[in-house]
Amino acid sequence: MKINRLKEQEVNDIIEKESVDLSSFKVKDTLNPKIFNEEDHMYPEVRRRLLMIADDFFETLDIAWVDIDDIILTGSLANYNWSKFSDVDIHILVDYEEVDDNVELVREYFMSKKNLWNEKHDITIKGYDVELYVQDTEEPHVSSGVYSVMYGGWVVQPEKGAKTIDAQKVGQKVNNIVDSIKHIYRMYKEEDYDKTIRSIKTLKEKIKKMRQSGLDREGEYSFENIAFKVLRRTEMLDKISEIETKAYDNSLTLVESIKYLKN
Repeated sequence: MKINRLKEQEVNDIIEKESVDLSSFKVKDTLNPKIFNEEDHMYPEVRRRLLMIADDFFETLDIAWVDIDDIILTGSLANYNWSKFSDVDIHILVDYEEVDDNVELVREYFMSKKNLWNEKHDITIKGYDVELYVQDTEEPHVSSGVYSVMYGGWVVQPEKGAKTIDAQKVGQKVNNIVDSIKHIYRMYKEEDYDKTIRSIKTLKEKIKKMRQSGLDREGEYSFENIAFKVLRRTEMLDKISEIETKAYDNSLTLVESIKYLKN
């Protein structure tokens, strides 16, 4: 990806001050009819296909001695806030300690495997991209909707009813982060690559903590989590990574001098 696709005006066009579009977060009256039937059970053909995908992915992990505790669908497709932006978020639950005592190493290994799989494959279910994760069984459920694909039933059944989203707070959070991205992009244009990389790492950590604090406090409908999703849907998070990659490459690039070329 080329960083020259990222223009400051483009940032302004994507998200205007005090005007964050939250229409895609509207709560629906039913679960997604492509995934669930009228009795809120997953269609058998959808379930079978998801189990096949999860099994194939699990084989690539090379941990045959570990049992799968569950395979779950979570996220907006397991809730009433699904939209055209939704992904089929499939989590394979295993006990990390059964893999290795170094749980953090296990987490990094699974993350690497997940990234490789998702980059290599382009699988969709009823038009929605499939995203695979490996989750520690001991990790608590944050989502208000969790469906067991493995056992064919609800672990956490979502509740109907409109949810209130604080649009003003969402807009403030999004616009503050967009301002930070603009500032970082100016650093990049000034060829201060090391500072650009440090600033991006700091911003990514800030965004991660922002989202987690919202999930811990109010769950999926916290203004922090909605702000994170707005940033993701408008591809702002991808643009941060584009800047980081290009800054890193440029920081290590050694350019031949004109004098040397003449010789």
